[in-house]
Amino acid sequence: MAIEKIKVPDIGDYDKVDVIEVMVSVGDEINEEDPIISLETDKATMEVPAPKGGKVVAVSVKEGDKVSEGDILIDLEVGGEAESEPESEPESEPKSEPKAESKSGASAQEDIVIPDIGDYDKVDVIEVMVSVGDEINEEDPLVSLETDKATMEVPSPKAGKIISVSIKDGDKVGKGDVILKLETQSGGSVESVESGDSSEPKVEKAPEKTPEKSETKPASSPSVSSGSELAHASPSIRRFARELGTDVANIPGSGPKGRITQEDVQKYVKSKMQAIESGSGGVVAGGAGGAGLNLLADPVVDFSQFGEVEEEKLSRINKISAANLHRNWVKIPHITLFDDADITDMDTFRKANKQVALDQGVKLTPLAFIVKAVAKALSDVSRVNSSLSADGESLVIKKYINIGVAVDTPAGLMVPVIKDADKKGVYQIAKDIIDFATRAREGKLTGKDMKGGTFTISSLGGLGTTAFTPIVNMPEVAILGVSKSANKPVYIDGEFVPRLMLPLSLSLDHRVIDGALGAKFLSSIVANLTDLKRLIL
Repeated sequence: MAIEKIKVPDIGDYDKVDVIEVMVSVGDEINEEDPIISLETDKATMEVPAPKGGKVVAVSVKEGDKVSEGDILIDLEVGGEAESEPESEPESEPKSEPKAESKSGASAQEDIVIPDIGDYDKVDVIEVMVSVGDEINEEDPLVSLETDKATMEVPSPKAGKIISVSIKDGDKVGKGDVILKLETQSGGSVESVESGDSSEPKVEKAPEKTPEKSETKPASSPSVSSGSELAHASPSIRRFARELGTDVANIPGSGPKGRITQEDVQKYVKSKMQAIESGSGGVVAGGAGGAGLNLLADPVVDFSQFGEVEEEKLSRINKISAANLHRNWVKIPHITLFDDADITDMDTFRKANKQVALDQGVKLTPLAFIVKAVAKALSDVSRVNSSLSADGESLVIKKYINIGVAVDTPAGLMVPVIKDADKKGVYQIAKDIIDFATRAREGKLTGKDMKGGTFTISSLGGLGTTAFTPIVNMPEVAILGVSKSANKPVYIDGEFVPRLMLPLSLSLDHRVIDGALGAKFLSSIVANLTDLKRLIL
């Protein structure tokens, strides 16, 4: 038996780097190239692989430490198996030869280049994920690129050892540009060398080592789906998981040999998010602070130590609204578009017909016209009048248009729904709004009044604000925020003229509606409010 001290290899110009994860424990049996620790600099995350296989007898670092080149990581017990079996001496010579041949006997160097990235000429390199000397496997990410539309990782087409890196963070690259030079092995990838080492030279020892490994690993280290190996994930995937507040040790891998992919991380986080339920203030399984995603707990502060306080209990509506809003904000990737509608002519028409409306027992407000304009836009852009299915695999497009109108009441926010808004005239819509607002403030709305909405309008026009970001009301996919109108100078036909402008804010579920479709929908609302003739055509 021999004990070797495994140290931090050359990590470039960095003096002290953070240890963000220790991937082994005392008693673990590890193979050559198994990851030992994960380090993080201000530029990248890197794993330090084991230079040889053996049994871990001591670990000298922990998460949060800072290490430099030459610092001791672990003590490794190596080389005991071959010496204990004199009868298998004829087999001892080929024990090292196959490994030497597969590692260096038939190596070749080749340039790895940027693949086809579509119509883009030059794109930004936002992260180089590998360094000179790294041993990489096929499909390991090499660099991360960013266009004006998306971020993408470029995987390695082959396995091998990195000889040189030709690009750096901040460079611009195009198809065919050299990323790095890779030394490849004709005998197979790094993974095949490992499997060859464990299955051929140590034939008689393999039956003894396999159960020992399966017995020690689950108790001492994070596991993947088999529960017997270290979490198998690239540095970029580990960082991605940390950014989402979770740990790769908890995530089952679906890739080759249990490798954890970005999709695995997303599915795991999504499953945790689905634990969010409406109820009496609680939202995430494991705690109100989001413990299911390893988020920090909510701070608990005794405010009375700073001065006089008064505690007011939340109403039932407040509690329900809080849980729903939190779920909607966390689960829906929001984008919000802003525009101003010229409602000068609409307001003139509304005032001219004020008495006619009063004769019918109706107060004609701008909100009635906004509801009608939205209903017309939903008819024209039907995708906005939809919901994402529960499994996220399809879109349910509704053939009816029911518009919810948020009403502020002493008990909290309520959203009664105007049914078949596209089939009603402005006077009838105005009558429905007044009826709902009155009954909401008197606490007389029924559950039926607030069900079946396909789109919501939140109007703060009577209270002020120039713009705000409304939260989409699941299972709807969009919501319109209306702010206070104001007279503004608008340049028309060579001169500035005063026009009554209404600020609008459209929040969208970006899983269903992209920016282009959202802009088309918002422009349709603006056009309907600007030119009332569109509402009757």
